[in-house]
This record gives sequence, C-alpha cells and structure tokens, in this order.
Amino acid sequence: MKLVINAELEARFPGLAVLPVRITGVTVASPSRELEDFKRSIENEIREHYTLETLKDISRFRLYRDFFWRVGIDPTKTRPAAEALIRRILGGRSLPTINNLVDAYNLASIKTCIAMAAFDSDLLKGDLTLRFATEGEEFLGIAMDHPLTLRGGEVVMADGERLVSIYPYRDGEHSKITFRTRNALVLSCGAPGISSEALREAADVAAEYVTRYCGGSRGIFSQDTDV
Repeated sequence: MKLVINAELEARFPGLAVLPVRITGVTVASPSRELEDFKRSIENEIREHYTLETLKDISRFRLYRDFFWRVGIDPTKTRPAAEALIRRILGGRSLPTINNLVDAYNLASIKTCIAMAAFDSDLLKGDLTLRFATEGEEFLGIAMDHPLTLRGGEVVMADGERLVSIYPYRDGEHSKITFRTRNALVLSCGAPGISSEALREAADVAAEYVTRYCGGSRGIFSQDTDV
C-alpha cells in the first residue's frame, strides 16, 4: 500500500503533502485515567497560551483556511480540525472522548496545529489516492445516517474501493478507528505552505502519543506521487 497524490491536484496546489505513519499492534479501548489526566494538562496549556482572538494569528491555521476557501469550504463554518479543537477548549468545553487512539492523535493535532486523520489500515483496500472528487461520488462520513453525494471538485482520499475521507476534515465511517482496530494509519494532513518538517514533527508527536496510550509500534509507509 502507498499513498499517491494525483498529478492534477498537485499541479493546482503545489506543496500539498500528506505524511502517513503506520502504527501496528495497538489496543484500542476507553481512555485511561492517565490519558484523561494528560488531556486536562493539554487543555490547561492551551488556555495559558491562546485566546480566541489570537487564533487568527497562527500561521498554520491561516494556511488551512486559505486552502479551505480554495476548495469551496467555508472555514468559518467548517473549521480546520486543530483549530476547532482549540476553539472548543477556549470556549470552556472539554475535549471529546472517543477512544484512546482517537483522543491521542487529537492531542497531537492540538499540540502541533496540524490537521490529522486516522484509519483502521486493515479495512483499507489497495493504495490511497488524494485527488479531486468526480460529480456524483458518494461519501459516508463518520456518524452520518446517509451518504453525501458530492458535487465534484472536492479534495478527497480514496482507497481501491471507496472514498475514505473528505480532505482534510472528515473521515469515512467504513475505515474508522474502533475497539476492533489492531493496526492504524495516522496521517499528518498538510496544506500548501505547510512544510514537510512540520508534518514530520506532527507525525512524530502522534506516534509518540498513540504508542504511549495504545501500545503498538511505529512502522513504515510508502509514499509516492502519481505522474
């Protein structure tokens, strides 16, 4: 399995990159007390360092917002993932509790201000391709009752059988992380202008948090570009 960025997408958005990391042998469960305590410490850190007014000055969030506008997403209504989580904290709400793996990579996203996604890699079929959607394609996101019919032109990620995400803000129901997941693929999701070093840092932080709270070990993932 490898991740391919379609040439048409790459030409329109030079510098767009995704950094995947495979984490094998994880144990997905309800968050431990240790993870919940770590989550509270991250929330306190966010409240000390940010306000709702200063979020607009974070360069990585500006780059995601610019990218969202260019692909037809209003970032004032659909926030970039890390920004949405930080806004939730600053608004006085606790972070969501999903499971230990999702909670761990959400904390990595908050810490690095990089959007992240994760899939059960055993449920993915063939290679992953980041590309533009075609009109009429259907996408069933996590917790959606019915598939969404796409208008065409959205940036999506697909495996060999179906769409697995609308990039970079909504993952698919079929390949989501559950208590049955044993092998995960965690993605640091970039936007034009976000450096490969920033994505690598985010991948390292995510792998550290996931293996700390879910066990498992970090593996290698192949990445290529469609020409």
